[in-house]
Amino acid sequence: MMGRRAMSKKRIEDTILESFRKYNNKPSRILIGMFHGNYYRFALSGFFYIIKHSPAWVMPIVISNIVNAVIYESVNPQETIIYNALLIAFLVLLNIPMNYLHIHFSSTAVRAVEGGLRSALINKLQQLSIRFHNNIQSGRIQSKVIRDVEAVQMLSSQIFVNLLNITLNISIALVITAVKNKMVFLFFLLTIPVASLTIVFFRKRIRQQNHLFRKEVESTSAHVMDMEEMIPVTKAHGLEKLEMRRMKEIVEKVSEEGYRLDIIQANFGSVSWAIFQLFQIGALVFTGFMVLRGRIPGGDIVLYQSYFTTIVAQVSSLIMLLPTIAKGLESISSIAEVLNDDDTEDNAGKLIVEGVKGEFVFEDVHFKYTSSDEHVLRGINLNVKQGETIAFVGESGAGKSTIMNLLIGFELPTQGSITVDGVPIESINLRTYRKHIAVVPQQTILFSGSIEENITYGMKSVTKDKVNWAVKAANLETLIQELPFGLDTKIGEHGNKLSGGQRQRIAIARALIRDPKVILFDEATSALDSVSESLIVEAMGQLVKGRTTFMVAHRLSTIRGADKICVLDHGEIIEYGSYEELMAKKGAFYHMKSLQS
Repeated sequence: MMGRRAMSKKRIEDTILESFRKYNNKPSRILIGMFHGNYYRFALSGFFYIIKHSPAWVMPIVISNIVNAVIYESVNPQETIIYNALLIAFLVLLNIPMNYLHIHFSSTAVRAVEGGLRSALINKLQQLSIRFHNNIQSGRIQSKVIRDVEAVQMLSSQIFVNLLNITLNISIALVITAVKNKMVFLFFLLTIPVASLTIVFFRKRIRQQNHLFRKEVESTSAHVMDMEEMIPVTKAHGLEKLEMRRMKEIVEKVSEEGYRLDIIQANFGSVSWAIFQLFQIGALVFTGFMVLRGRIPGGDIVLYQSYFTTIVAQVSSLIMLLPTIAKGLESISSIAEVLNDDDTEDNAGKLIVEGVKGEFVFEDVHFKYTSSDEHVLRGINLNVKQGETIAFVGESGAGKSTIMNLLIGFELPTQGSITVDGVPIESINLRTYRKHIAVVPQQTILFSGSIEENITYGMKSVTKDKVNWAVKAANLETLIQELPFGLDTKIGEHGNKLSGGQRQRIAIARALIRDPKVILFDEATSALDSVSESLIVEAMGQLVKGRTTFMVAHRLSTIRGADKICVLDHGEIIEYGSYEELMAKKGAFYHMKSLQS
């Protein structure tokens, strides 16, 4: 059962992605395409809707029959009254089970696509490159996954459920009217061109304003997340009032755009309502004169007025759907910005890595970011043997972190080549390659779980002995013993219940527990105090044995045990050798070390 359900969810996601690829820049076509495979559910929903809603269509006929039977004294008015009453009572009771079935089938389809759309977004976000994520604010992503998907779900309900209801109500009312009287039917048809003209007049303005409002909401969401992360800095410098003024200006822009959207939609609604109320008055007068001239019986005024009220209400509902439709289609365009982005890591058909020795060769490697014409790295040549420890040092912007990104595979060389165990890195399935490396980033990234959950993140089964080994190796034993729940202690959002050094040691333990063949430390000891740093450096000295290790270091004392030190300056290697060799040379590295002494 679970397998079939998983397959069904996968098919829905595939259908959604195919719809976005096939109908790019056509939001309405994308919406219809997303529900491919669910159309039968809407057909069943419509069938049950017809049955459940039948009292609304039959009631005017029943009232007309009873009024005419009483006024014109038919052969057996009592029998007519009882028969019509029993008929409408039966249909009213039938409404209950039919309404359940109507909602069941429509909601199943809409909610399945809603979940599939969020899953497709999350999956695509995992596939998109680091470059993509660096160029977009996380608040905008959050807005797309939450607000835009919710708007698409609302649009789906309106289009596939309410629009169906509106179409059926109008069609049945017009059919019954046409059967009863052609003149009244022709009068009723006049509502259609009036509705069309009203929609055409307001549609473009509503669509444009929805686009502006959506952009402002995304921007505000991003700024709120930035504000939340900056609160410690804001308070530390007494800048609360400045931040409040800045955020006030931002939220006021959203309010202004929202107000403009509300006014356009309000004008649209009021103009539509007034036009159709006048039509309804006209219908009453028209049918009244027809009774006076003997064209229709008096009871039919109730019938025609009821059906015209239905038509007016449904056409008004159709017009009032326009803002929701405009908002939903704009959200589809917003989601397409992610799902149709091709800046993804393509591992299809590439070499699957079963193991890594740790031999790396850089041959004349150049690199520049797409947003810049300047090369960050120029002519890098390195030959790293298995088990060697290579340290990168240099001023900020020298290219140290860029080399680490190339080693991880987040970026690929613009020119030249990097090989891993003799294989060009661009021909490797990077997802399988990364399972054999461990990274300790400069900025510690933790989630709001327990310490053990953060250390074993992504690992299916880990023995307690291995967890304890990683804890000991990362110098976390004392911290764990002091905490009330030990390894089960919750660390708060982003680990805010711990010090910077404690968070960094958890990150180191997370890397070490994977027993990697290649380790990358990007200034991993930068947040540690001198005592913790010395203990970590000592532990690392034992742990890096037999593993190829790359280190970016700011504190030069931490890399004394490195096999080779690579001094970078403006993307070029200006010195390369062991600690002793570089100190004896008394060049750039020597002067950097002297400044830290």
